[in-house]
Amino acid sequence: MSWEAFGNLLGEMAEGSLVSLSIFFLTLLFSLPLGLLATFGEMSRFKVVQIPVKLYILVMRGTPLMLQLFFVFYGLKPLFGIQPQRFQAAIIAFVLNYAAYFAEIYRGGIQSIPIGQYEAGKVLGFTRGQTFFHIILPQVVKRILPPMGNEFVTLVKDTSLAQVIVVIELMHVTEQYATSSVSVVPFIVAAVFYLAMNLVVSLCFSLAEKKFSYYR
Repeated sequence: MSWEAFGNLLGEMAEGSLVSLSIFFLTLLFSLPLGLLATFGEMSRFKVVQIPVKLYILVMRGTPLMLQLFFVFYGLKPLFGIQPQRFQAAIIAFVLNYAAYFAEIYRGGIQSIPIGQYEAGKVLGFTRGQTFFHIILPQVVKRILPPMGNEFVTLVKDTSLAQVIVVIELMHVTEQYATSSVSVVPFIVAAVFYLAMNLVVSLCFSLAEKKFSYYR
C-alpha cells in the first residue's frame, strides 16, 4: 500500500470512526435513562408493568444484536409501515438492546444495597425519593461502575455491527479497503482506532472509580 493510499485510508477511517462514535454516544444518551425506567418497571409491584418489561429484557438479552438490527431495518416496514433510515435503525436497535443490559446492571446495584439503608433514611425523615437519590444512588453508582465500564467497552466494539445494514462506520470502511487492496493493513489500523477509543473509555472509568472510592 502506497503512502498516498495509506493517507486516504486514514482519512476515511477517521470519518468512519466519527460515525461509530455517534452511534456510541447516541446509544448511551437514550439507553441509560431508558434502562433506569426499565429497572423501575421490572421491580414494580404491579404485574401489568413488571411482566412486559421482563419480557422485553428477556428478548433483548436473549437474541443477537445483529438480528435486532436486521429486524428494525427490514422488519418494521412490513409490520407497521415504518421504514427508518439505516443510521436511525442502528440507533433504535442499539438503544433497545443496551437499555436491557443497563436495566439488569441497575437492578443488581439497587438490590445489593442493604434494607437498613432505606430504614436509616426513613428515620432521618427523608421521603422515599430523597432516600433513593441522596443515600442509595451514590452507593449504587459506585457498585455498578465496573460492569458499566465493561458494557461501554463492549458498545465501542459492537458499533462495528452497524455495517450489516450498510451504515458507513469504521468497520465498513475497513472491510471495503481490505477487499479492494487485498491487504491486512486496514485491519491493523482499525484495531488501533478501536483500541484508542476503548483506552479513553477505560481511563474515564478508572477516574470515576477513584472519585467514588470514598464510599468504601
